[in-house]
Amino acid sequence: MIIKKSPAEIEKMAAAGAIHARTMKLIAGKIREGVSTAELDQAAEKFIRSQGAVPSFKGYRGFTGSICASPNAMVVHGIPGPYRLGRGDVISIDIGVTYDGWVADGAFTFPVGPVTPVADKLLEVTRRSLFDAVEQCRPGNRLSDVSHAVQQTVEAEGLSVVRSLVGHGIGRDMHEEPQIPNYGDAGKGPLLEEGMVLAVEPMTTAGRHMVRMGDDGWAIYSQDGSLAAHFEFTIAVTADGPRILTPWHDGEGAL
Repeated sequence: MIIKKSPAEIEKMAAAGAIHARTMKLIAGKIREGVSTAELDQAAEKFIRSQGAVPSFKGYRGFTGSICASPNAMVVHGIPGPYRLGRGDVISIDIGVTYDGWVADGAFTFPVGPVTPVADKLLEVTRRSLFDAVEQCRPGNRLSDVSHAVQQTVEAEGLSVVRSLVGHGIGRDMHEEPQIPNYGDAGKGPLLEEGMVLAVEPMTTAGRHMVRMGDDGWAIYSQDGSLAAHFEFTIAVTADGPRILTPWHDGEGAL
């Protein structure tokens, strides 16, 4: 069952999302050659808690980090640790924030200094696919319109959508119904209605779409070792159109 939120509840999620966006912008200022993913994790946790919130990921199903930090061919779910960013890396940072019982979730893939043309294209196209998907988050559209928008943008540029990972509904729980693939035909699935809140998250690779699980049981990598990217917003479906609740793209320090 898809749990719709009242306008007042969406405002509470927006408050969590505002903390999320500030956290992501803080992390953006720390992305540089030589910094470890553990250091990024510590900075994020300290800031989130300073805002009266908690990192949603910490302890979730046994996850030990406050953020997911996934470099290069790692698509998602990287546990922060000793890995130090190198010049030319890309690093996907996924952050969850719980504030007053409501969850906001979002991700951004950063370049570490100058990157290859392939990496630059992957990040630009994946980010663009997220904004194309946002435009479909309107009452009266179908859920697969969101999925199709991602696939259309990504595959038109010769890149691949990871098919075994999905976005999700979100609210008081991190993962609610519905699941949101990043591919599929338009015009199918549940009708989008005012009050639905969706975590839409294109996950892509510069190679083929297949993935593999890492030895730690968490990290997921592109099977062919190609670079991966991950961008995500929490989005409310409203009568006035899509409302991005984790606006890392907006305001001071916009990414």
